[in-house]
Amino acid sequence: MTRRRWRDGGSPAGRVTVVEVFFDVVFVFTLTQLTRILEAHLTLATVGQVLLLFGILWWMFDGYVWLANHVPPREPEQKLLLFVGMAGFLIAAIGIPRAFDGTGVVFGVGYLVTICVHLLLFTQARVGRALSLLAVYNLGAALLVLAGGFADGALRTGLWVAALALQMVVPYLVPRHSWIGTVRSFHLAPEHFVERHGLLVIIALGESVVAIGAGVDVDHLTASTVAVVVLALALPAGLWWTYFTDTHAAEVTMSRATGGPATRLALWLGLTHIPLLLGIVFTAAGIHAAVAHPGDHTHWPEALALAGGVAAYLCGIAELRRALRVRGVWRRLLTAAAVLATVPIGTEVNAGLQLVAVVGVVAIPLVLERGQHSAPAKPSTVEHTGTKT
Repeated sequence: MTRRRWRDGGSPAGRVTVVEVFFDVVFVFTLTQLTRILEAHLTLATVGQVLLLFGILWWMFDGYVWLANHVPPREPEQKLLLFVGMAGFLIAAIGIPRAFDGTGVVFGVGYLVTICVHLLLFTQARVGRALSLLAVYNLGAALLVLAGGFADGALRTGLWVAALALQMVVPYLVPRHSWIGTVRSFHLAPEHFVERHGLLVIIALGESVVAIGAGVDVDHLTASTVAVVVLALALPAGLWWTYFTDTHAAEVTMSRATGGPATRLALWLGLTHIPLLLGIVFTAAGIHAAVAHPGDHTHWPEALALAGGVAAYLCGIAELRRALRVRGVWRRLLTAAAVLATVPIGTEVNAGLQLVAVVGVVAIPLVLERGQHSAPAKPSTVEHTGTKT
C-alpha cells in the first residue's frame, strides 16, 4: 500500500488556520503563568527568571510560526502532532510558577516534547541541510533545559542560560556552521507570517484584559472602580492600535525582499516581538495592581511594571518600524520615555492617576497620526535591511 505524504511540497501557506490559533491560545497560557510570577513576587530576581523562561519559550514558539509557514497544518496527522506540541507547551506552562524551586523537570519535559514535535513536522519541509543543523541546536538546548530541571540553584540557572545562548547566540557567532548560514533554504509567505504574529499579539493583549477583571474587588464596587476598569481597558486597546498600524507595511516590505535577506528580515521581525510580548506580561501585572487598589500609593515595583511594560512594548514597536524603514521611530521612543516618567505619579499620588497618565501618553501619538498610514520601505532599502539583520 502506498504511504500518503503529509503535504504537497509545493503547497504554500495561506491564511492562518484555526488549529494555529488554538496553538497560540495554549502558548499564551505560558505568558499568563509568567504574569502570575510577577504578581506574586515582583523583585529583580523574579524579573530575571521571567526573562530567562520567556526567552527559552519564545524561540520555540516562533519556530512553530516558521514551521506552519513551510508545512501548513492541513492533514489530520499534522494537526494531531500539533496537539502534541500544544500539550508540550501546556506541560511547560504548568511547571513555570515553581520552575526554579521544584517543577523544573516538568518544565524541561514539556519543552523537550515541543522540540521533538517541531523537528518531526519540519522533516516535511524542503529546507535541506538547515534541518539537520536546526536539530542540533534545538535538541541540544532542550537537553540542557531538561538537565537544568534535575539540577539546583545556580547550576540550574546556568544550564538554562546556556540553552538560551545555544539557540539565540551561538548560531550568529558561527554562521557558516549553523542553520543561520543556510537561510536561503527557508521561503516564507509574508501574509501568513505577519498575520500569525498579529494574532498572537491580540491573544496576548487579551491576557491584560483578564488581569483587569481579576484585579477588581467585587465586594466593594463603586462608580470610581467601574471608571478605573474602563480606563484600564483603554490601555490594551491603545497598545493594540499602536501595533496594527504597521502590519500592512510589514507585509509589503517582506514581499519585496527575496532570498537570504528576506529570511533574515523575517528572523529579525520575530525577535522584535520579544519586547512586545514581555511588555504585555509586565503591563498585565501592573494593571492588576492598579485596578486592585486604584486609590492607594503604588509600590515602586508595581508602578515600574506598569510603565516599564508599556515602554518595552513601545520600544519593540520602534524597532519594528526601524527594521521596516517606517517613519515614527523616534516618536515611539519618546513616548516610551514619557511613559516611564509616570512612575512617580503612582508612587507619590495613586495607582489610578498613574493609569490615567499612561493611557494619555499612549494616546497622544495615535491622535497625532490619525488618518496617516505606515509607509513601507522602498525596494532597494528592503534588500539592505535584510542584509543588515
